[in-house]
Amino acid sequence: MADFHCKTEEMFLTALSNYHIILEEPHSCVSGIVKAVLKKREYGTKYTQNNFITAVRAMNEFCLKPSDLSQLRKIRRRSPHDDTEAFTVFLRSDVEAKALEVWGSPEALARERKLRKQVEEEYKESMLFVAAPSVDPRAFPRSGKRTTFLQGPGKVVSVAICINGLNFIFKILAWVYTGSASMFSEAIHSLADTCNQGLLALGISQSVRNPDAVHPYGFSNMRYIASLISGVGIFMMGAGLSWYHGIMGLLNPQPIESLLWVSDLGLAFFSILATLLVAISEIKKSAQLQGLSFYEYVMQSRDPSTNVVLLEDAAAVLGVILAASCMGLTSITGNPLYDSLGSLGVGALLGTVSAFLIYTNTEALLGRSIQAEHVQKLTEFLENDPAVRAIHDVKATDMGLSKVRFKAEVDFDGRVVTRSYLEKQDIDQILHEIQQVKTPEDLENFMLKHGENIIDTLGAEVDRLEKELKHRNPEVRHVDLEIL
Repeated sequence: MADFHCKTEEMFLTALSNYHIILEEPHSCVSGIVKAVLKKREYGTKYTQNNFITAVRAMNEFCLKPSDLSQLRKIRRRSPHDDTEAFTVFLRSDVEAKALEVWGSPEALARERKLRKQVEEEYKESMLFVAAPSVDPRAFPRSGKRTTFLQGPGKVVSVAICINGLNFIFKILAWVYTGSASMFSEAIHSLADTCNQGLLALGISQSVRNPDAVHPYGFSNMRYIASLISGVGIFMMGAGLSWYHGIMGLLNPQPIESLLWVSDLGLAFFSILATLLVAISEIKKSAQLQGLSFYEYVMQSRDPSTNVVLLEDAAAVLGVILAASCMGLTSITGNPLYDSLGSLGVGALLGTVSAFLIYTNTEALLGRSIQAEHVQKLTEFLENDPAVRAIHDVKATDMGLSKVRFKAEVDFDGRVVTRSYLEKQDIDQILHEIQQVKTPEDLENFMLKHGENIIDTLGAEVDRLEKELKHRNPEVRHVDLEIL
């Protein structure tokens, strides 16, 4: 019995091969490769009249009503998805005939299509001037914004906003009393940090929004966009003003009139140090979860919001030390040159931080690949599947927030897919159908019946691989497998 089934399977595979391809033996005797060449055919009404069409397409393309379709022959098609029920389709020839019966002629149907297209365009234009209707928020799942700023990067940014805001107030008061160029630079530095971290908070809140029709892959890149703008802001507002005030100090030196700066800078130093430690702790946790070192996590900008806080606060700590040193030298020696040089030094420090932020976030927005080891792991999983013959053009892109988009071209083994289909069929029934094939028309009907089911099986194999890939690798959110 097993030999009988194997013989039937080979007959089926041979029939499938002979119908779809012409086998051409190569001229070289050394090479034993068989080349498949697709037959060229003009696909007229003979090939399209028995095509299936869904109810939605039938109503849209042929201007029919549901009541018109209710009178037509209904065919239940097996869905290629394991978790989806079978769906109803209609023969295209039946739909075309019904459309001619309803509209009288092809010309009348074409006029109706044109009229409906005009009405649709007029409706779209009118909607541009109408306010968007109110939407019940309960109709959509919540994105979790309320908890976003209570943990992770959101918590780090919230703490940084509060501390840098207070530091700006203390430093600006100290500048008013002392007139120090370095103190003014530090005040501007704190203001720039506060504004930039407010921008980061906006980016974090937008990044957790749910995907919609316009943004099907979500808004996770908003964190990188906010960090990029923040880097530009640090350069223009922080570094630029510090350089300006330092140069003005060199041209018009002013002595420091008060020692109030000592207490203000001391308070600023310890408060910023506290924020810096919070950022370092968060990055260590995230880096450990992703199997990266602290340095790799920062350099790859895996969490742009926390990176900005880390670098800004690190620059702020160094800036406070630099400003305090230069202001101390000015107070001891009475030479305002040191104070102006301190302002220029703070500007250079901020310029370096902004350049790094601009570079890393630009790289992330351009679509950077994930680690080579991870790509190899995903590729090996596909290549080890029995239905896959080879994998080509693999691309795995980091979408931000530990989300990965994976794309690959897959060369499936047609025999394995066909055997997967045959395992679910009655082999005796298929053998009987093969034996009934006497004419080219019989062969065509046989191949159309089983060929379409095999294509459905191939689609099911693609869905299975995508589902298993996501299950084994939770960070992979979007999988695009193209069939070669």
